[in-house]
This record gives sequence, C-alpha cells and structure tokens, in this order.
Amino acid sequence: MRQSCGRTGSCFDNAAAESFWSLLKEESGTRTWPDRATVRAEVFNFIETFYNRRRLRKHKTFGYLTPAETRKRRQHALAA
Repeated sequence: MRQSCGRTGSCFDNAAAESFWSLLKEESGTRTWPDRATVRAEVFNFIETFYNRRRLRKHKTFGYLTPAETRKRRQHALAA
C-alpha cells in the first residue's frame, strides 16, 4: 500500500483519503499476502463489508450513521 500525499504544509489537502488509508492500514496490520489477487479481494471486502456498511460516521452531521445508511436516507429524502 502507498499513502497518498498532499501539498507540503497542508494537512487538510487529502483529509478524507488520509483517513481511509489510515483505517485500512490499521485494519490490515503488517501482514503479507501471497499474491496481488488476494490483496485486491481483501481490500474490496474491507471496503464493501466494513467501510461502507458497518463503519459509523463519527459526526453528528451524519447522525452517526454508516455511509450506506446516510446514502439511503439522502436518496429517500430526494425522492420525497
């Protein structure tokens, strides 16, 4: 994995990307994988099963919902 980088001296350039990479690194640890296909499958699984569906957005603006719940609520509000 490679961490993304913003401009020198600007910690907020890639805050969302940095937060994602930090969480992914924290969850994956320092493991090694047998091949690239295994890594791709595990990263996909992490994003689809945890990051988008179970992770709570820790902010009152989002109602402490998961990203999937936030998206569903927004789509319902737009349809009404």
